Amino acid sequence: VQLQASGGGLVQPGGSLRLSCVPDRRIYSISASEWYRQAPGQQRELVAAVTTGGNTNYADSVKGRFTISRDNAQNAVFLQMNSLKAEDTAVYFCNAEIRRHRFAQPQEYWGQGTLVTVSS
Repeated sequence: VQLQASGGGLVQPGGSLRLSCVPDRRIYSISASEWYRQAPGQQRELVAAVTTGGNTNYADSVKGRFTISRDNAQNAVFLQMNSLKAEDTAVYFCNAEIRRHRFAQPQEYWGQGTLVTVSS
């Protein structure tokens, strides 16, 4: 299973983007999920997380601007990003626990990353 992240692109400051993360094949379920980002020359940092129960957490730098969500029917994870700033420019990666079939244990998977560039 691979997670496919999409939705990145070039946007002006103040604009919005919606990132999606979906598995490349049929799975049983997706649970705890996270979005990370890595800017050039920087370490990867946690941006947002949603627990199995649906509780969310955000980095202070994105609180009030970003919203993480999970669609259990589609087995997809989203990151709505509003009021984007130049400092949000980075490659964004999704990470999720996936059960490949009903009797499988949850395993952690990473997406390949999608580039977000915020620039005028």
